[in-house]
Amino acid sequence: MANTTVNPTRMELTRLKNKLITARRGHKLLKDKRDELMRQFLELVRENKELRERVEAGISQSNKNFALARSAMSEEAVRVAFMSPKQEVQLSIDTKNVMSVDIPVFSYETRTSDANDIYSYGFAFTSSDLDDAVKSLSDLLPEMLKLAESEKACQLMAAEIEKTRRRVNALEHVLIPQMEQNIKFITMKLDENERSSQIRLMKVKDMMLEEAHHYKEKEAAANA
Repeated sequence: MANTTVNPTRMELTRLKNKLITARRGHKLLKDKRDELMRQFLELVRENKELRERVEAGISQSNKNFALARSAMSEEAVRVAFMSPKQEVQLSIDTKNVMSVDIPVFSYETRTSDANDIYSYGFAFTSSDLDDAVKSLSDLLPEMLKLAESEKACQLMAAEIEKTRRRVNALEHVLIPQMEQNIKFITMKLDENERSSQIRLMKVKDMMLEEAHHYKEKEAAANA
């Protein structure tokens, strides 16, 4: 429905036409952005599924190793083994821009590069299953960070897709049709005004011709 408060002038018509061109161009760009976001989102979802399966399998295996270690060691011995950790991990967070979405990128550094520093205990009084559990968790850390990146990226991209979809719908179903209706309304008003002006001009012309005819008749009568 056309906006009845719109000013039906040629300047307003030109402004609305330019605005409509911009809106249509923006609508196309937003649709392209939405489609590309959906494509990348689906790729992320597939990657996320594979990562989650690997991480869950790794954690499950690590839990089994811990259970085996607990069966061969006392609870006190396990607690003492982890009382003084030797290794430290520092997590760094950066971002990368994907289709105007800032995706987090996680990286980490260990205090030392010695592979044996992941064990906070001596090997003499502990089970080899405990070593396997600690090693499996250590090896799983990079995949867990990738999974965290993927999970957060999926959340952010899903939110951006929804926001873009709302903008596309607003342009497609509200703004563009409203501008088209306003342009149609102004065009009809201008055409109506032009027809009215032509009718007035024709009437003025007829009145002038009639007046001129009467003048000639009076002049002829006076000369007779």
